[in-house]
Amino acid sequence: MDNKGAFNSKLSRRVFIYILLCSALLSVCSTMIQLYADFQSGVSELDERFNDIELSFNQSISTSLWDFNEPLVRQQIEGILRLADIRHVKITTSFGKIYQVGDITAEVKKTENYPIIFEGNSIGNMVISADYRDIYQELWQRAGFIVVSEFIKIFIVAFCTFFIVHWLITRHLYRITLYSKAMTGQNIDTPLILENRGERTDELDELVSAINDMRLTLKDDIIQLEDAENALINLNGDLEIKVYERTAKLAEINQHLQQSLNELTLAKDQLVQSEKMASLGQLVAGVAHEVNTPLGICVTSVSALKEKISELNQSLIDETLTRKQLSSILKLFVEYEQIIERSLNKAVDLIRGFKSVAVEHHTDPKININLAQHVNDVVNTVKTLFKQKNYTIKIEIDKALNVFTFPSAWNQILTNFLTNSHIHGFENRMEGEISIEFQASEDSLVLIYKDNGKGLDEKIKDKIFDPFVTTKRGFGGSGLGMNIVYNLVNTKLGGSIKIADSEHGCCFVVKVPLQTEQGSHTEPLDPDLHLID
Repeated sequence: MDNKGAFNSKLSRRVFIYILLCSALLSVCSTMIQLYADFQSGVSELDERFNDIELSFNQSISTSLWDFNEPLVRQQIEGILRLADIRHVKITTSFGKIYQVGDITAEVKKTENYPIIFEGNSIGNMVISADYRDIYQELWQRAGFIVVSEFIKIFIVAFCTFFIVHWLITRHLYRITLYSKAMTGQNIDTPLILENRGERTDELDELVSAINDMRLTLKDDIIQLEDAENALINLNGDLEIKVYERTAKLAEINQHLQQSLNELTLAKDQLVQSEKMASLGQLVAGVAHEVNTPLGICVTSVSALKEKISELNQSLIDETLTRKQLSSILKLFVEYEQIIERSLNKAVDLIRGFKSVAVEHHTDPKININLAQHVNDVVNTVKTLFKQKNYTIKIEIDKALNVFTFPSAWNQILTNFLTNSHIHGFENRMEGEISIEFQASEDSLVLIYKDNGKGLDEKIKDKIFDPFVTTKRGFGGSGLGMNIVYNLVNTKLGGSIKIADSEHGCCFVVKVPLQTEQGSHTEPLDPDLHLID
């Protein structure tokens, strides 16, 4: 065989096995059909045998019985018993005599009754029983012969087919496989040729032709790849030169950019300083404007007091002072004194607020506090502002939360929040609800402050944290409260503050870095502090 033995071919062995299985299946089916036909033929022969017994033996047996020739009767029924498939014969006469031969215990498949008549008179009855034992024995013999002969025939056909398939197909496929595995760039010029092929062409020849065409295509592709590789090598050399040149240019550009960055940094620092000075100037101008009003009132009141004092002094000199005139002047003195006192207090408050805006760090040490206790202390202190008001304040804080922070900053923040709710949110209201919630994570502390007041005016919402922004101008409002909160949160606490959306009232969210010495999260503090005065 060519290159590989026939029995070493997996495909040939598989074809051989499939042929054996298919042929065996067909042979079994045909054998079963043949044996069934033979069985039916044996049954038909048994029926014919019963008919022959009725025709051949009935007359002679009736004569022997009429003559009382018992030996002849027994000889006759034994002759019937020797027939194929007959197992038992029994004769019962009208004279009460019984003759029987054979195996009475045999499995009966067919039984026939024959009346015995002699010259028109019934003289007895004959019962013949038969089975299929002989038929089965003949069928087994025939089946064995058929199976052996069919197996030999199937094996010969399969073996011949096996070698035909190997010679015509599998050996060539093995050759094609070896050629495909051995194909490289070095031997790609060698074509695929199958040996011992006839003049007629078939699918294998078409496969060989397709492989050779693919070989030529691959050869052209290899040539193109080699050309592309050479071009890539040349391009790589040019690219390295360009990269070197571009690197030098980028280094020069980077130097210029660094210089420009330094200049921009310097300009930025100058701009920031200028903006700080501008903001400070704006703040100072605002403070000066606000403080100038109460001071102007004081100056005006003092001038009026001087005039009245001069008038009073002249009346005393002239001795024209009356009780009514003295009472009127004293009443004016009291009014002017109250005006001056209110104006000076207003100026003091403005200056104190201005100092708070500045956020002086050196006066406020950073210490470890229990936040829940501190918040409750602040709320209890501020509640004195809410006289004759019924406000509900809900506080949610971890009782065991200790923070390392500036307590005065939180004091000022909460005080300003509560004061704004009282003055602005709950204006002309006797009741209100306030929520103070602190949420602590691993690295941050979040304050959520809510009230159900009238909320923030959209006109000032975007500039609520700017200095001197107030809706109570001329009614005691300085506009520094939320600016103080903003500066404390951003500058002193290093956090952020924003206005959150709320259906009712206003909501502020303060987020600052968390520093704790006992970072635990236990039961939430949920007291309702009802501040009723």
